[in-house]
Amino acid sequence: MKLLFNDYVSGAGMATDLVNTSPVVRSAGEVLTDPAALTRFLAEHGIESEAVPADLDEVLALRGKVRDLLEADEDRAAAGANALIANATPVLHRDGEGDWQWYVTTSPGASLADQLGVLIGVGLLGVLRALSHDRFRHCASPVCEGMFVDTSKAGRRRYCMPELCGNRVNVARHRARQRES
Repeated sequence: MKLLFNDYVSGAGMATDLVNTSPVVRSAGEVLTDPAALTRFLAEHGIESEAVPADLDEVLALRGKVRDLLEADEDRAAAGANALIANATPVLHRDGEGDWQWYVTTSPGASLADQLGVLIGVGLLGVLRALSHDRFRHCASPVCEGMFVDTSKAGRRRYCMPELCGNRVNVARHRARQRES
């Protein structure tokens, strides 16, 4: 896997989506129930890989580590993200237009969890450098335990899954207004 250092949005998005597959977040329970579910999750993120049972166990362990990093203070988050990319190889090369680009590569034999760890590590380090630790947040919904990394330009995102958590909050407010009138 080859990952550009300046493309932190995809890694941060993967961190958010992976953490929010947990039964702690989802009232319906575990999203990654078997290797086929993990394969579908990866496909939704543009990663073509056929997961096996060992991959599932490792990715679920990675999910716990990523949640811990999102909840950690800035220094611990940086140290943990650095640890995720420790086995990747940094490379500086010129692209087709002659501009220099930093990227990291994973070894050909790296496990799926190690590859995802590098993707997430690069994303989290990019957010820490470019945006700040304040972008690691808990969902603002009072009934959600989700977390997210806000990579939006304005930095005003409030919900881990805006289409779900944000909608629930808006519906609850609407119903409360309807009861009052």
